[in-house]
Amino acid sequence: MIGYQFMGKMHSHAYRDLPFFFDTEARPVLQAVAGRNEAAVKQAAEKMGWASYETDWRRLIERDDIDVIDIVTPNHTHADMAIAAAEAGKHIIIEKPLALTVEQAERMAEAVKRNNVVHMICHNYRFAPAVQYAKKLIQDGVLGRLYHFRGNYLQDFIIDPAFPLVWRLKKEVSGSGALGDIAAHSIDLARFLVGDIHEVVGTMETFIKKRPIGEMVGGLSAKVDSDQMGEVTVDDAVAFLARFENGTVATFEATRFAAGNRNKNTFEINGEKGSIRWDMENMNNLEVYLTEDAPGLQGFRLINCTEDIHPYAGAYWPPGHIIGYEHTFIHLIYEFMKGVTSGESPRPNFEDGVKNQKILAAVETSAQTKQWVTIDY
Repeated sequence: MIGYQFMGKMHSHAYRDLPFFFDTEARPVLQAVAGRNEAAVKQAAEKMGWASYETDWRRLIERDDIDVIDIVTPNHTHADMAIAAAEAGKHIIIEKPLALTVEQAERMAEAVKRNNVVHMICHNYRFAPAVQYAKKLIQDGVLGRLYHFRGNYLQDFIIDPAFPLVWRLKKEVSGSGALGDIAAHSIDLARFLVGDIHEVVGTMETFIKKRPIGEMVGGLSAKVDSDQMGEVTVDDAVAFLARFENGTVATFEATRFAAGNRNKNTFEINGEKGSIRWDMENMNNLEVYLTEDAPGLQGFRLINCTEDIHPYAGAYWPPGHIIGYEHTFIHLIYEFMKGVTSGESPRPNFEDGVKNQKILAAVETSAQTKQWVTIDY
């Protein structure tokens, strides 16, 4: 694994817990983790259960005792690392968004295809049992024809003007702000549940233009390193409309300035026979409304997706004994391990990453031109 902070901790936990809940032919062995700060990466390796560490990520790729490269580093490093890993014949799992640009994403997708390695991108929210069950309801025609998708992802962790200028607020490192950081998840959920997006029109805004220089210190926390100020070069918030190829229309909103919303990732889908809605902050539950219910009984019903019939839920506890955020990564890693065994890249993979990247780019272009932009897949 390259990187060891927020997502590194999450991925490490998933690798370690996977064999406890799921049987897979390929079992993860935490062989080595890489990071530039030797003292910090050594400590991370010891705490998270990695057998060894490197201070140069290239050494991981050169090692014969490693089959998989897991990339959990800032976005601007993804392309070089993934392409080098693919050329070395390593299977790859990578955090989202796939790259900084569409051009980078396409080169990465070409590299994994050319070298016939298994690849996956970590849109973990697909793997909540309630979201998987929502997908099943849609596929089974329970909602009928789909009319609307509404995706909102609201956070507030940078609302304080004193929050420092970290890598997530620098375009050359992150690619974009709320758009690529959190709207990317909503886009992936929309494509997973509804289908490919045809065109978009949107707007982006940066509310606080300058911040004190600083760095991330784990999770979404940060510290100020200097009394000097630097320019914020990404969006603080984005909103856009979309039309899907199947005729469904959508609204999306993503912001890191929604006071009181720590991680409110939600969607609602309306169809001719009913509606479904989901909220990550209440991730075990799916709300379902069916128009065929008798008058007087109509209303959203709350389904606690912890029964054996719900995807992945049967691997855990008795019904009603809920699971958490970390389990979405266990399910994602489970699918990846199955892919390593079969030689098939599970979804979402780099192909999905390229499509998502094209949508991100189209939203940004639309915000600049103030026009609808068609997605060229």
